[in-house]
Amino acid sequence: MARAEIENGRPILLSRDPDTITTMSKNKSKKQPTLTEAGAKKAAGKKSGKGKGKNAKKNQPNTTAVAENRKAKFRYEILDSVECGMMLMGSEVKSMREGKLSLDEAHIRVTNGELWLVGSDIAHYNNAGMWNHDPRRPRKLLVHAREFDKFAGRAHERGLTLIPLRVYFNERGLAKCVMGLVKGKKLHDKRETIKKRESDRGLQRAMRRK
Repeated sequence: MARAEIENGRPILLSRDPDTITTMSKNKSKKQPTLTEAGAKKAAGKKSGKGKGKNAKKNQPNTTAVAENRKAKFRYEILDSVECGMMLMGSEVKSMREGKLSLDEAHIRVTNGELWLVGSDIAHYNNAGMWNHDPRRPRKLLVHAREFDKFAGRAHERGLTLIPLRVYFNERGLAKCVMGLVKGKKLHDKRETIKKRESDRGLQRAMRRK
C-alpha cells in the first residue's frame, strides 16, 4: 500500500515502486481541458448531424400503396398531377386494403362541376355480405376549388384528359388518388418509350451480373 510523507512542507505519495514518486495536488480533481473553437464546431456539427438524420426518418410520410396505373406512362405524357380525396363505401376501403383495385381501364370525368373516377374496379369484400358494393361504380373525387378549376379547365383543351395515376392510403389511413393531367402519345413517342424501357431493363440485368 502506498504511503504519504511530508517533504519541505508538501505532501508526497510514495507508490509501491520505490523509483516512482507522485506529488499530490492540493486540489484532488483536475480541471478538464477546454475545447478549442475548431473542436467545438466539430462537436456541434456531429450532434446536429445526428439530430437531422433522426428527424428526417420521422418526417418521411408512411403511406401504403394500393394500385398503380401501369399503362399511363406508356400511353400518355404526364403534364401535371394533384392528390385527391376519395368518397368510398366501407366494403370498398376494406377491399382496397387487400390490394383489390385495378386502374388499368379507369379515367376521370367532369360532371356537373364534380370529378368522378370511372372504370376502376374494386373487387367485392368477402365479409361484406349483402352490404357489398358495385365493383365498377363511379367514385367521387375531392379537390380544392382552385385545383378543380385548374385541372378541369385544362381537360377541355384538345388532346388533354384526366386519368388516375395511383391510389394509396396516407399516414392517417385515408384513401388518396393521384390524378394526372395527360396528353396522348403519338406512335413514334410510344416506340421511344418501349426502347427506353428495354434499354433500362438491359442495364439493370447487366448491373446484377457484376
